[in-house]
Amino acid sequence: MPAQNRPGLQAFLDYIKYEKRYSTHTLISYETDLRDFEAYIRRHYGNLALKEMTHSFIRGWLAELKQNGLTSKSINRKISALRSFFKYHLRVGNLESSPMVNVIAPKNAKRLPVFIKEEETKELLETLAGTTEDWKSLNAKMLIALFYSTGMRLSELINLKEKQLDLTRAQIKVLGKGNKERIIPVSQQLMNEIGDYRELKKKEFEKQEDVLLVTEKGKKLYPKYAYLLVKKYLAQAGTLDKKSPHVLRHTFATHLMNAGADLNAVKELLGHSSLASTQVYTHNSIEKLKNVYKKAHPKA
Repeated sequence: MPAQNRPGLQAFLDYIKYEKRYSTHTLISYETDLRDFEAYIRRHYGNLALKEMTHSFIRGWLAELKQNGLTSKSINRKISALRSFFKYHLRVGNLESSPMVNVIAPKNAKRLPVFIKEEETKELLETLAGTTEDWKSLNAKMLIALFYSTGMRLSELINLKEKQLDLTRAQIKVLGKGNKERIIPVSQQLMNEIGDYRELKKKEFEKQEDVLLVTEKGKKLYPKYAYLLVKKYLAQAGTLDKKSPHVLRHTFATHLMNAGADLNAVKELLGHSSLASTQVYTHNSIEKLKNVYKKAHPKA
């Protein structure tokens, strides 16, 4: 903010740190963005009071950012910082209205989900089936098989408890975002593999965790352990730029859509709250249909 309003900036930063309890990462991002805006105002307009701020100044800054090649996603993050800042000063009585009212955020460019091709997925699973039976390879097998067979999120899988498994019905009860439960059916083969993993776990470790997947020390899997293990095997699966557990979630959804699965059914399996989140997978299906048309239709 303008030089004379730096106490106002510090008051805002203290508010989001101590009252809102934002993460350190968010605090640093917000402060950086607000300092950048302050520098822009000083450079072009000199020292301005907080009440002199209008949407025109903010639009000018955003236009400059756009000209400098900043993405819509990065610009929207800066808009978010400004909205929070002016909303705070509105709340404490330093402003009568926010200059952000007439500022429209740019639309983020939609990126298609990255996924593994079906033949590459098959090869990956076959490779894992032949790996040595140590705990890391066992965990790699279970992680990749479960991610690909269920489309679960990383947090959902590492927190998956044994009591959420229904071996008889071959289904898994998943606790998703907002503590919403959903049921995911799986193959009997996967259930058998889970059963074998559980038996080995009982023999290996005296103290049993209530979660399904554990490290070689018998402790609950943690996100970085799972992420690095999946990344290692995805590096062998193809030429993907992105290698993460979420790629397997995208692969699960894309393969279902390519096989003609109902969009609403895929939405339920993924645990999406909105159909719009699931519709991104239809783009990949349409591309596949275009290729089929080009190869098969006489007039293509």
